[in-house]
Amino acid sequence: MIIVICGPGGVGKGTVVSELVAHDERLWLSRSWTTRAPRPGEAEDAYVFATAEQFAAHVAAGGFLEHVEFLDYQQGSPLPTPPAGKDALFEIDVFGAQQIANRFEDPLLIFIDAPSRDHQRDRLIGRGDSPDRVEQRLAKATEEAALASELGMITVINDELNSCVTDIAKIIEARRARS
Repeated sequence: MIIVICGPGGVGKGTVVSELVAHDERLWLSRSWTTRAPRPGEAEDAYVFATAEQFAAHVAAGGFLEHVEFLDYQQGSPLPTPPAGKDALFEIDVFGAQQIANRFEDPLLIFIDAPSRDHQRDRLIGRGDSPDRVEQRLAKATEEAALASELGMITVINDELNSCVTDIAKIIEARRARS
């Protein structure tokens, strides 16, 4: 099964995905590439941090399942290679989710959002984003939510981590039971 979890910056999708992977041995997380610099305190293995040249070479070699330019950097998911019996989980943006939806039949598409843009703003500030970056991400969030709706994504509000993780785990289990 292909599972895509996306949402605007600062809604906590990385934390949610970490919890899901820690508690569901059937999930295999694809590690995305990005050309942006690591954020302060961000784990070295959060992404494959690549130069623009390395990223372009990987695109040219057909090495990405999806890739997009986002704000002032590029990001993409390499072609998945999950171990046997594992579901591929992608933590990507909604534009990448659209590419996956166009490429695969019936992927599970989940959009995580914050309870409000004010709440999202506080999270972005709390993680150290600059004031300009916060405003860029908030403006982009409106566009992302509209596309998620257009794609028919299942929206889950991350107002409390444990309930958000539980809700998404139930959605995944329901899809597995259907398959």
